[in-house]
Amino acid sequence: MSLQPQQLLAVAIEAAYAAGGHALANFPRRHEVYQRYAHDVKLQLDLECQVRAAEVIRGHFPAHDFLGEEGGAYTDTDTPLWIVDPIDGTVNFSHGLPLWCSSVAVRQGGRVVAGAVFAPMLEQLYTATVDGPALCNNEPLQVSTVSRLEEAIVFTGIFKDQPLSMNLFVSMSHAVQKLRIYGSAALDLCLLAAGRAEGYFESKIYLWDIAAAGLIAERAGAHVEVLEQYDPVSFRYLATNGLLHAPLKQLILSAKA
Repeated sequence: MSLQPQQLLAVAIEAAYAAGGHALANFPRRHEVYQRYAHDVKLQLDLECQVRAAEVIRGHFPAHDFLGEEGGAYTDTDTPLWIVDPIDGTVNFSHGLPLWCSSVAVRQGGRVVAGAVFAPMLEQLYTATVDGPALCNNEPLQVSTVSRLEEAIVFTGIFKDQPLSMNLFVSMSHAVQKLRIYGSAALDLCLLAAGRAEGYFESKIYLWDIAAAGLIAERAGAHVEVLEQYDPVSFRYLATNGLLHAPLKQLILSAKA
């Protein structure tokens, strides 16, 4: 039997609070690294926060599937799949910046039907269901009405292993008012949903980064699109306020060509 989106959202919110609350309560431990990369870091708290979210979800739905940034398995079955990023913006978190969040989504019937993004240091909870509005702290969200690229803010990131990503960054910076790299894909999409920016683009992003926030943006009126699928959990991704989708997509495709 399919569960109602609001039932699933309640658990997503509980799990996001559990993960984000644990990270915030242990903020002094943000330097405890378990794996370091050239331009990234994984923290002990990433693992712990995912465990907190998983405990909540499995406490309600022990038979559901689970995929997290820090482990789990991607499934494409009729069983609901919970998709968790315990700390999105780990590098920001590790440096003491407030731009990080915990993201929890659930996919059912081949689509994301509920999602919650909790930013503890900003005191913001973003939520949406597939059949309801996008909200921040229970206040409705709506994308912006900016219709000119030269007046637009676009959030992005740079995928350092792809020269195209670097070239596109330069091209796009000349076309829009400002490009911004905040370091948290989920918060970027939530800010797009709130009308604080007009676009979000990543040359490569992962399902756990955008599952919840992508739904939130859609329910606020955004146009979201997978431009290229690399594998089941990673893709090239564009989200806009709708009015600027065509010109931003054309810019991206032209750069690729």
